[in-house]
Amino acid sequence: MRLLIMSDTHLPKRAKVLPGPLLDELARADVVIHAGDWVDAATLDLLEDRSRRLLAVYGNNDGPDLRARLPEVAYADLGGLRFGVVHETGPAQGREVRCAARFPDLDVLVFGHSHIPWDTTAPGGLRLLNPGSPTDRRRQPHCTYLTAEVDGGRLADVVLHRLPPR
Repeated sequence: MRLLIMSDTHLPKRAKVLPGPLLDELARADVVIHAGDWVDAATLDLLEDRSRRLLAVYGNNDGPDLRARLPEVAYADLGGLRFGVVHETGPAQGREVRCAARFPDLDVLVFGHSHIPWDTTAPGGLRLLNPGSPTDRRRQPHCTYLTAEVDGGRLADVVLHRLPPR
């Protein structure tokens, strides 16, 4: 099962459209995960239309229209792994312990908000992933997103994709 993981698209404020390489990945993904801060409903509409399956949440910059359509936290069993998606997890310091306590039944937690790619494992085994942002790099050298594979109840081939400058 191929996953496409993104967050913090901030359209149309930080970019007018999603980057081409990210859109190309949509056709290859079995599941698309978006960890919030869409800003516009058109991006949600596009991902709902073009994704085989969408697992998504709203973020702090999302208005009432998106909050009416998306949960604050989303859960799914994907290929035998228990996934959760949330926008905010708080400060980086102590994140692993805090998230493991908040989400004790998960195998993988995808989050956003910081625009900083993150891939760590908490004590007890919870994998934490932040794909960064494909449209707003902030203080990062590149805009980014993640792909991964779920195979035999394992998360494998987690790849951070760096997008070319716009």
